[in-house]
Amino acid sequence: MATRAAQKRLTREYMTISQNPPPYITAHPSESNILEWHYIITGPENTPYHGGQYWGTLIFPPNYPFAPPAIRMHTPSGRFQPSSRLCLSISDFHPKSFNPAWEVSTILIGLLSFMTSEEMTTGSVSATETERKYHAARSRWWNSTGGGSHVNRSSGQQKNNVKAGDGGAKFKSEWAEVHEENIKWMEENKIDMSTGSRADTGGPSCGPQLGIASASSHQAHAVVDAVIQQRDAGQGWLFNNKLVLAGCLVFIYVLIARLLGEGGM
Repeated sequence: MATRAAQKRLTREYMTISQNPPPYITAHPSESNILEWHYIITGPENTPYHGGQYWGTLIFPPNYPFAPPAIRMHTPSGRFQPSSRLCLSISDFHPKSFNPAWEVSTILIGLLSFMTSEEMTTGSVSATETERKYHAARSRWWNSTGGGSHVNRSSGQQKNNVKAGDGGAKFKSEWAEVHEENIKWMEENKIDMSTGSRADTGGPSCGPQLGIASASSHQAHAVVDAVIQQRDAGQGWLFNNKLVLAGCLVFIYVLIARLLGEGGM
């Protein structure tokens, strides 16, 4: 249970972050517990996370702001282990380094900054840019369906993972409007809610965002055919004009020989 000081501080911070949210960040406390905050980070431009919807939690101690929160990101990102506590200077791994002047917005800005770097810590993972783009493209589907576990909510459950296996129930309860937007987006883009793939093609939902490597076989063949046609076109020109080229080479050879002969005289 939050102390009176923590209750007052977090209430004020909620008003502040609601009125002036930092770029790419939105957050609010749970209605049932002011010490449990939920945030969404939208992947910034010019990063592998662009357009991704990353949901996580901050669990504050009762004596906040004299101790830092536990920080987790539940949405798979290719940067952090889903729902694992993150070891950061602003998290509960380092209570002695926490500054009571830091606010929720400070903590989340620090998290976003760390996310877009390549530093490693407890709870972080290594992944390629393509893998991170893949997760970004599937993040809306993952948040609102529990990674497809809405089909069978008993599947895929993991300890301390509020997301896995819950069918998106927790996300929906905290982000009802965002959840509705996600469902509408999936319907418009024909996303199979069980797999996260495009229902009309059967391919990954992130195909168009990942370029030719994830294109359909027909698209790949079309690109290859175009390259072959350009290559053949180049070979055809050389073949059709080989006599002219040979004549030019002979003329140049004779001209050089004559100039050298005159120089020798």
